[in-house]
Amino acid sequence: MTERRLLFHLSDIHFGLEDNRALDWVVQQIAEKRPDAVAITGDLTMRARHREFAAATRWINALDVPVTVDVGNHDMPYFNPVERFLTPYKRFEGMAGLVEREIDLPGLAIVPLKTVRRWQPRLNWSKGWITDAALERCLTALDALPDGVQALVAAHHPLREVGTQGTALTRNGRKALEELVKRPVLAVLSGHVHDPFDIMEETVNGSIRMIGAGTLSQRVRSTPPSFNELHWDGGQLTVTVRNLEHVDSADMMIDDVPEDAMPPREPGEPVAPVGKVPRTDPPVH
Repeated sequence: MTERRLLFHLSDIHFGLEDNRALDWVVQQIAEKRPDAVAITGDLTMRARHREFAAATRWINALDVPVTVDVGNHDMPYFNPVERFLTPYKRFEGMAGLVEREIDLPGLAIVPLKTVRRWQPRLNWSKGWITDAALERCLTALDALPDGVQALVAAHHPLREVGTQGTALTRNGRKALEELVKRPVLAVLSGHVHDPFDIMEETVNGSIRMIGAGTLSQRVRSTPPSFNELHWDGGQLTVTVRNLEHVDSADMMIDDVPEDAMPPREPGEPVAPVGKVPRTDPPVH
């Protein structure tokens, strides 16, 4: 009989505008439940400042469980263009062994897929872009998994393409989904939109599950600070959204990924190169 697995899926902590009550609660939950692994799908910081990365590094390194960390668009240097272009991931050095780390558990793996770029040939650099090299690294890792092992793919941005030039959610997202569905992928985990979701996405090669985590920051949208608790029994993956307000899981989840997929913009937050597009929140269900 397959051993059951418990995973925590966190995202968008945004140190610099973090919710300390939420973070203390998550630490307590990790200590009590001892998940097999924690996947953090990006946006560790608010503006990639050194002090924000220092706080994020201290918090993450203190988690006494296996952790994998994705890079989010907010984690790319905002105010140092030279560093952004030449050494964009330098500030992760304190947690270097955790960044885009594959976690292999008996029967289950977490495989990273990078969705950020140091630059893009469009004005809004906050949106996702999967390069051919990033997709190839992910697919190679998936193809190398032993027979019978299922995978969760961890990315920052939701992968759905909305099919328009101006507001495409993640460039090459559709291509990635069509390739991932050919592999033993249970779901694609992501963050970025600050609201949890659990949807099935249809592709020409079949359907694939997309699971989004909420935020642990003060930048909430339609739902309170939350994280996803994933249970895998060898045959079924179950998602429970845990949140500070004790709202039922189903009521926490948005029905779809919004086309612009942006959290609210803070006063004074720069529009470029990681600009925000004004949006209307979906209704709370």
